[in-house]
Amino acid sequence: MNKDLHLFNELVEFLISEEQNHPVASPINTNELYQTLDLNLNDNPTIDDSFKNTLKAIIKSTPKTASTSFFNQLFGGRISKATLGDLLAVMLNNSMYTYKVAGPQVGIEKTILKKICSMIGYPETADGTFAPGGSMSNHMAVLMARDNYNPSVRNEGVSTKMTLYTSDVSHYSIAKNASFIGVGRDQVRAIKTNEKGEMLAHDLDHQIIKDIELGYQPFFVNATAGTTVLGAFDNIESISNVCKKHNLWLHLDGAYCGSVIFSNEYKHLVKGIEHTNSFSVNAHKMLGTPLSCSIIVTRDKKHLYESFSNEAEYLYQTSDDGFNLGKTSLQCGRRNDALKLWTLWKSVGTTGLESIVNHQFKLAEIARHYIKNNPDYTLYSFDDSISVCFNYKDIPANTLCTALYENAQLMVGFGNFRGQEFVRMVTINSSLQEDDIHNFFKTLESFAISTDF
Repeated sequence: MNKDLHLFNELVEFLISEEQNHPVASPINTNELYQTLDLNLNDNPTIDDSFKNTLKAIIKSTPKTASTSFFNQLFGGRISKATLGDLLAVMLNNSMYTYKVAGPQVGIEKTILKKICSMIGYPETADGTFAPGGSMSNHMAVLMARDNYNPSVRNEGVSTKMTLYTSDVSHYSIAKNASFIGVGRDQVRAIKTNEKGEMLAHDLDHQIIKDIELGYQPFFVNATAGTTVLGAFDNIESISNVCKKHNLWLHLDGAYCGSVIFSNEYKHLVKGIEHTNSFSVNAHKMLGTPLSCSIIVTRDKKHLYESFSNEAEYLYQTSDDGFNLGKTSLQCGRRNDALKLWTLWKSVGTTGLESIVNHQFKLAEIARHYIKNNPDYTLYSFDDSISVCFNYKDIPANTLCTALYENAQLMVGFGNFRGQEFVRMVTINSSLQEDDIHNFFKTLESFAISTDF
């Protein structure tokens, strides 16, 4: 083991060097991947030097998500204390379904969940769990809502036309999850949004009334804190009023930007969160923990037990079920995703997490200011978003982003809202500084000038 740890340290040093000297990896065309890298699995073992060289070649060609040139996804960067926690979790290798095999790691997870429930104004009955990503957090929410509305579904299956509601720019997992739980994609209602992509509560109310008149059974509304493209926040208070009127479960998908709960300056963006029935947030996004670190909490822990608990004597061999986390989880065996958030939170405090969140909004404001003061740019995004959407001159966003990627200049994606395509620059990497934002634009401009589009 010690020998492999030395190799690991060498490979990490190589990775950090690559991030600094080649922040954007030269992409390998998919039809050349297996000819370029030795990914074969052979009958005979690979000798040490060859093994190390192969790993270095793979590292060299892998996208550098912690580099100062990565603006492509809703995650990025590397915070050392969070990485430390993830490495410890790998070495400890506990499964989080029972107290017997996880011990104090269960306490770490429960501490995080209890703190988040308290921060958002949930009652003492609240609880939660860690899930393998934002999509599965949303899945757990809609499943609990289904079972709460119609408890017989758990044993008898769906026998009525149940409908659920989400904005027309919400995450694609909502439709997938409708199919997973037996309700069906066709029963998902896409609610209209305004010019920012915020759900319109009056259209939600109209759609629910219409479905009731047609004999459907509405049961679930999904609101969003940080839409995938523009980073918009739905108005929770107005939506919750509609949900209370019709007795529907309200879930807040905060996978992208739900971490504003840690910021005194920006938590107003989720005003009314205490009125939701469930809330999910990805710490591997705004808080910068390694992938994945997804949390879902609900106002009443009974919903977790009713939807996910199942007896298994061969597993649950300690008396306190409150510490047997498999009773409230979608999974049985699962890795310890809590420790990396705990080591980060413990080391920097809640005020440190606030600083991490605030810094991302500051970076976005720096980017918007640059765009607004340069006539070659057109800005499509708005304040209070860490998604900075724009176009440069008359170059199609798809063409520009693809060329920047293929020529190893920048990693940045493109998005679309109501037929308008644009570059989507995400300022979620809290290790970035003002100079990095300016260098992004200078790199883009220099590349555009030197390239014949």
